[in-house]
Amino acid sequence: MKDITAALARRLTTAGLTVAAAESLTGGRVAAELTRRPGSSAYFRGAVVAYANVVKTDLLGVPEAVLAEYGAVSEACARAMAEGVRRRLGADLAVATTGIAGPDGGSPAKPVGLVWLAVAGPQGVQAAEHRFTGNRREVTAAATAEALILLARAAGV
Repeated sequence: MKDITAALARRLTTAGLTVAAAESLTGGRVAAELTRRPGSSAYFRGAVVAYANVVKTDLLGVPEAVLAEYGAVSEACARAMAEGVRRRLGADLAVATTGIAGPDGGSPAKPVGLVWLAVAGPQGVQAAEHRFTGNRREVTAAATAEALILLARAAGV
């Protein structure tokens, strides 16, 4: 993860791009990785850890209809979270994470390990579904790493 974070930091700095994060299941881990390097204040705008649905709707602007129809762990929610935090914090790029880390909370339709990631930028929003295995720590670590990879691709790394 250090290599991708270092490459992302270099790219953001040289391109003069800013980033933000909206995190649910990763609980601030993406933001922690983005701010681990000295000088990160040049590109990191901030993050919202939107664990509760009310935070997703009130702070990020996720429509209640999205949560009612698709749920918090969905492509639609991840996309809305990324767009919302990008708009709210005025960033060039924004990444969002939502999913089920376990050990509880899964269902046959949405099992533990299901994660939706999204990145929003000037060219629109890209989303990716993942199904990770492992315990809670392993699922959140994998989701954090994949979120950084998705963000790096959007930044042109």
